[in-house]
Amino acid sequence: MARILILSTAADVLADTGKPTGVWYEELATPYYAFLDAGHEVTLVTLEGKPVPIDPNSDETGDAAPASVTRFRADAVATALLAKPGRLEDEDVTAYDALYIPGGHGAMYDLAESATAAAAIGKAWDSGKVVASVCHGPAAFAKVVDAKGEPIVKGRKVTAFTNSEETAVGLEKAVPFLLETKLRELGAEFENVADWQPLAVADGQLVTGQNPASSEAAAKEVLALL
Repeated sequence: MARILILSTAADVLADTGKPTGVWYEELATPYYAFLDAGHEVTLVTLEGKPVPIDPNSDETGDAAPASVTRFRADAVATALLAKPGRLEDEDVTAYDALYIPGGHGAMYDLAESATAAAAIGKAWDSGKVVASVCHGPAAFAKVVDAKGEPIVKGRKVTAFTNSEETAVGLEKAVPFLLETKLRELGAEFENVADWQPLAVADGQLVTGQNPASSEAAAKEVLALL
């Protein structure tokens, strides 16, 4: 059994737009159950233990909802975690085998700007842990460096929500930066497929997924590494 730490955004507003945001439900729920169903221990945390907001655009119900979202919504243990996650500040990331960061636009605000999050991710990285993220989650890597002071994505194959996908959802001017552009600037070898198609990329201990459709594939890559 491995121990997996899920670090979620707690940001619930798209900056100056006032529009609600948060974590993308499928990107949390699908890996959460992939890890649990594989027999691993999962812990959910946010910065300061703030509640996990769900991006309303991802809060689908009925036949339109991903099976993992329907399962999560009906799971009292899981939904209780949203209301009261753990505090990243209280966790020793080196005690876990993997760190996973789901996306949702919220990650571009709190996780991307947090020195605490950057330090924790860097510590996990330097300890040889699996570091994984999907969609907007890799925004959390913006300020993460390794023990030598180099960006952890430098020279590595990564993917994330593309500039094309950001433009397609009409938020290219609302976000603080374009994630694809940022990762390229940090020296990453950015890979992508057509908008909304699944893609997961593993490069050593780093696993990234392009968009919500990639969360299952990214989770499988993490499980393979574990």
